[in-house]
Amino acid sequence: QMADPFLYNTGDRSHYGCLGHEVQIEHLKAYVCRPSFSTDKAVIVVHDVFGWRFPDIRYIVDLIAGHGYITICPDFFKGTEPWTSTDHWADFPDWMKNHDPMKVDKEADVVLKYLKEQCGAKKIGVVGFSWGGMAVHHLMLKNPQLTAGVSLYGIIRDSEERYRLLNPTFFIFGEKDHTISLDQIFLLEDKLKQYCKVPYKIKVYPGQVHGFAQLKPEDMKPDDKPYIEEARRDMIDWIKMFV
Repeated sequence: QMADPFLYNTGDRSHYGCLGHEVQIEHLKAYVCRPSFSTDKAVIVVHDVFGWRFPDIRYIVDLIAGHGYITICPDFFKGTEPWTSTDHWADFPDWMKNHDPMKVDKEADVVLKYLKEQCGAKKIGVVGFSWGGMAVHHLMLKNPQLTAGVSLYGIIRDSEERYRLLNPTFFIFGEKDHTISLDQIFLLEDKLKQYCKVPYKIKVYPGQVHGFAQLKPEDMKPDDKPYIEEARRDMIDWIKMFV
């Protein structure tokens, strides 16, 4: 019996009234939210296994847009079914084979082109959660067009090439995330010190489990709230510093 890697309850989601709208970009659907004023700065949000329609991720898109960025969350699953909380964890490895977070380059290129040509974006950052955090780690190694990245509890584990980041990258982890051990975090830190030529940051938030940072306010436990809010502030600060 595989432990459920997502300790936060995805069953009873409170309804979230989104501020943005959906668009079609080439072969991708995407959720976009714009700030109230015009800007040439944008952020791509990479969703977790629950997909681009999940209320928590749309909440994050709106939150980032509120800080002055054209923010977009494309469907990186390209219309295929996201994971759901009723699926069986035994099937997860097979599902992952068809949803590889390191195969997001084509979609990223489509979205970058859209942001530059249709939205007038000149500087573009990327933020991703869990599955999306792995995608961000991958993209920050491959795509120089992304001026900064924030990976929340997602790392690429099995390649020696994974430390040569192209642009500033911030890794956020929960101390009690049982999908990413502290050993893996220390290894990442150690190797980045050796190989990474750009600014990077690693931060571990006390007592937090996998998925902690994308909870909506009404779904937060009081003890976790300060850490969730701190992680979000840190995420926004990193984006503001480099994008």
